[in-house]
Amino acid sequence: MVENKHEYQEQHDITNDGEVSAENIEMDAAAQNEPAETELTDAATEKMAELQDKYLRLSAEFDNYRKRTLKERVELIKNAGEDILKELLPVIDDFERAIDTMQTAVSMDAVSEGTQLIYNKFKSIVEGRGLKEICPVDEDFDPDIHEAIAKAPAPDGRTGKIIDVVQKGYSLNEKIIRHPKVVIGE
Repeated sequence: MVENKHEYQEQHDITNDGEVSAENIEMDAAAQNEPAETELTDAATEKMAELQDKYLRLSAEFDNYRKRTLKERVELIKNAGEDILKELLPVIDDFERAIDTMQTAVSMDAVSEGTQLIYNKFKSIVEGRGLKEICPVDEDFDPDIHEAIAKAPAPDGRTGKIIDVVQKGYSLNEKIIRHPKVVIGE
């Protein structure tokens, strides 16, 4: 037992008028709630571990997705021309037959006709893939589309217009892949 009244008051924070201080009540309540706080801490730790696991799995999944799409893109670029090359194989066969025929042909008309047929076949294949010829004769010169390589006196007053195409230009699906080389009238 406590021998001295002052010691008892100090131990329990009792004021001189016999009341227990609010601080002492809070400390006693905290001591009683320690198991509840421990349970909260354990639950929070479990939740944090669960979220950490989800984060790691999501991060790994995204990394795998990124690697897979990169690999698919490389494969697509590597084999992008496969379809067009398959379509051009018959044209190569036709050229080989034409070369063999030229060595034994009696009439050049037949060789010329065969070559024209091969050219038409080749042209229809590439046009089917979106390739279009740019042949701007008699159009106004546009430096965004045409490449001027020379100027010549303009017959019939076609100043500033294209009077000759030295090399045809081509566009693929509305994008110019080779600008036509032209002569401009002055």
